Amino acid sequence: MKKRALLIGMCLALVATASVLGTLAYLTDTDGAVNTFTIGQVDIALDEADVDEDGRLIVDEKGQPVDRVQGTEYHLIPGLTYIKDPTITVKSGSEEAYVRMMVTVTRAKELNAIFAPEGADLAAIFDGYDPERWACIGSVTNETDNTITYEFRWHEPVAGGDEDAMLDALFKTFTVPGEITGEELKTIQGMQITVTGHAIQAAGFDDADAAWEAFASQMADDGQ
Repeated sequence: MKKRALLIGMCLALVATASVLGTLAYLTDTDGAVNTFTIGQVDIALDEADVDEDGRLIVDEKGQPVDRVQGTEYHLIPGLTYIKDPTITVKSGSEEAYVRMMVTVTRAKELNAIFAPEGADLAAIFDGYDPERWACIGSVTNETDNTITYEFRWHEPVAGGDEDAMLDALFKTFTVPGEITGEELKTIQGMQITVTGHAIQAAGFDDADAAWEAFASQMADDGQ
């Protein structure tokens, strides 16, 4: 979920009282304490540079990049390099959170066949990937959907603070190897790469593993 309440807002009034009994004028006082619990949140955005189908940056009349987008179509040609820089921003005011990206690639069998016998390696295909910043935790293959999903975790918890915190891009470009033939490219016609950003509060968890286990459990409970 993009936003999740971290604390339940409530007010609890604790009031100490005294009363006057009989005809005596007792010295009395009344005081109260109100404990207010605020609601926190985790808020992230994921986008990438707007490029044309040949992977070239789209700019305005002043030569400046236009607004970033959440999806691009590419026309693949062997040997060419395409701009693709999925980036997560932790919004200002967000609580400290663990952040990750899930990268799902379709046509997994066909893609692995092209890069046989080792199979496809995203870290080798995408340029500008820094494993010290985005640790690759592993991948899961779905034979039914013919997809493979990679998990990349940001190396430390992030808080939004007073300003948005833009993290380093997962990668900056990708290159279609020149040795790939046109016939091989046809086998991955329509291939999609879906990048999804996740965030979960860091408070209350011993480490990232515990946090992401709780995230998975919450998603399952929500039917996602």
